[in-house]
Amino acid sequence: MTEKFEFIAAERAAAAEAAQLPTIARMCALLEVSKSGFYEWRGRPVSAAQRRRELLAEKIRALFESFDATYGYRRIHAELVRTGERVGPKLVRNLMREMGLVPVQPRPFRTTTEPDPHAPGTVDLLKRDFTAQQPGTKVVGDITYIRTWQGWLYLWLR
Repeated sequence: MTEKFEFIAAERAAAAEAAQLPTIARMCALLEVSKSGFYEWRGRPVSAAQRRRELLAEKIRALFESFDATYGYRRIHAELVRTGERVGPKLVRNLMREMGLVPVQPRPFRTTTEPDPHAPGTVDLLKRDFTAQQPGTKVVGDITYIRTWQGWLYLWLR
């Protein structure tokens, strides 16, 4: 019922400048709702449930923005529960959908280079024996690739 009343109110507000406005009585008749019901709905104060949804929506938007729009409804729900808020994941998902909050997903890793099939293999000069009689006689290095939000970090170990 509320959806029909909201539709009537929105149509009336949007068509305020039009010359031939359908009357409230005509719209109520077309949607099969009572005119007195519409006016009672319009004058009704905001319910406690609606106020709670509005407060939750503010908290969700603040959390979403504080995490750089990367948290989805599951993580937002977990954060709300962690702060003591009693709310279900379905309500969080619905509120985020109503507000148009869509989290940004990181791009998947894609290989950009392909090894040359005709290149010679890696030479093992140490023959897998890493023990040394004195320091500095056998030096081994490694490059580690660490994926970060800002790109790849290359860490060289020797």
